[in-house]
Amino acid sequence: MIDSRLMAALMIVTVSWGGPSWQAGAKQCAVETFAGLTLDNSQVVSAERDPGGYCRVRANATPAKGSLINFEVWIPDTWNGKIVATGNGGYSNVPNYRDMTYALSQGYAAVGGDTGHQTATPDDLLWGVDHPERIVDWGTRSVHAIAAPAKRIVAAFVGRSPSRAYYYGCSTGGQQGYAEIQRYPADFDGVIAGAPGNNRVRLNAGFLWQFLANRHRGDEAHPIIPASKLPAITAAVVAACDARDGVADGIVDDPRTCDFDPAAVQCGAADEPTCLTVEQVAALRKMYAGATNPRTHEQVYPGWPKGSEAATTLASGAPGSGWQQYWGTTEPARVNFWRSWVFNNPKWDPWTFDFDRNLTHADAKVGAMIDQVNPDITAFRQRGGKAIVYQGWQDPVVNAIDTIAYYEKVRGRMRSQRETDKFFRLFLVPGMGHCAGGPGAANFGNQNAPPPRIDAQHDLLSALDAWIEHRTAPDRIIASRVVDGSTVRTRPLCAYPRKAVYTGTGSTDDAANFVCR
Repeated sequence: MIDSRLMAALMIVTVSWGGPSWQAGAKQCAVETFAGLTLDNSQVVSAERDPGGYCRVRANATPAKGSLINFEVWIPDTWNGKIVATGNGGYSNVPNYRDMTYALSQGYAAVGGDTGHQTATPDDLLWGVDHPERIVDWGTRSVHAIAAPAKRIVAAFVGRSPSRAYYYGCSTGGQQGYAEIQRYPADFDGVIAGAPGNNRVRLNAGFLWQFLANRHRGDEAHPIIPASKLPAITAAVVAACDARDGVADGIVDDPRTCDFDPAAVQCGAADEPTCLTVEQVAALRKMYAGATNPRTHEQVYPGWPKGSEAATTLASGAPGSGWQQYWGTTEPARVNFWRSWVFNNPKWDPWTFDFDRNLTHADAKVGAMIDQVNPDITAFRQRGGKAIVYQGWQDPVVNAIDTIAYYEKVRGRMRSQRETDKFFRLFLVPGMGHCAGGPGAANFGNQNAPPPRIDAQHDLLSALDAWIEHRTAPDRIIASRVVDGSTVRTRPLCAYPRKAVYTGTGSTDDAANFVCR
């Protein structure tokens, strides 16, 4: 079901687009309309008019034996001639109706799938045990498998093919976007990939490390640092590093410049809610350091940035639990990834994990199926593709440091910032949690965060379209902080490695008083 609050928000947005549009009326929105359509490894299952003003087509794809991907195509009554495929979150097995609604509101035909598995309990990951094709679909192939059939479904109904095809997703949706860029570069003219969980094996190893670093073996139910102390830690980080960017706004603009030492909040004689014991200081330092290989001492996955400890984790913007959400309760977050997919042992003990030998095993077992870490995206660049990647600096789920590391590898292959900027841009968002939310200016057409204005200056999808259609590259995007429906702050997001720098005059809540430098 589509979130009624999001739909209401979208209904008040005035949307316009250039170029010819298509008006409904010629063909009936019924399964019979698609009876003569030939789709390789795909078929239309149903079609019906939705009261929202679009034709809703349900279909499925079977790209391999043992594979089944259900998907939907929404064709608006007034169509702008283009199509947007949307991504998923986590291990979800339902289309992302929220993002489909957002694309539809701007006149695009919208596409979404279930990532190739159908189960009542997707997070147990049992659906992938002895079914490698389902793992491949979830981790790599599902969007590719539905992209071409979706375009043909739209063409069959409207009478002409989409002039442009874009992709839009965050988290696992970001991982899917990277799969498209790296493995299927011909599918989309442009890709938006937020908080990409593309380094999945090591991301899950990072979750595991953080859990073990904050527990005593044999007492998994009682963390060394309780969740109740996370807000105090974040408050101490902000107090120490907020003003490093020249603006005191309650946000650590770039955590890499923050030298906060947990010992600064070490308790005196007694343990208190707003201080850390000696043992807690040691645990926090270990978590900031991140997972390392005990044999080679190489970084396996970086520690999450300072300031993310109590960050909002939900795209809805509701208060989140920061690091606690992947500490888990008595077991690490995503423990089923290891039990079901890597070791195929429901009784596997996380304390036995070897960050050298077992990581190598995980790479061999599932890495090729799910990791999207190849920085050679030459084919995507050569066919004219454009990519916008965005990432919250205070994201406690997907690590901003890891997202930057992938960008740096791409830039290294391009051998210059200028060549990279031509087709691949990264926007880091101070004060934003996972995909959206947080105390920063975090509304710019990202997941569930429509901006006050829909145009190329304020909205991701519009910026991507302008880059491709008009060759207007997004040097900066204006993000808004919206509280109770009112915009209380705007701030530019600058294409990395540039940052927003205050000019020294005017309100620090006005993007006009910042430059990208």
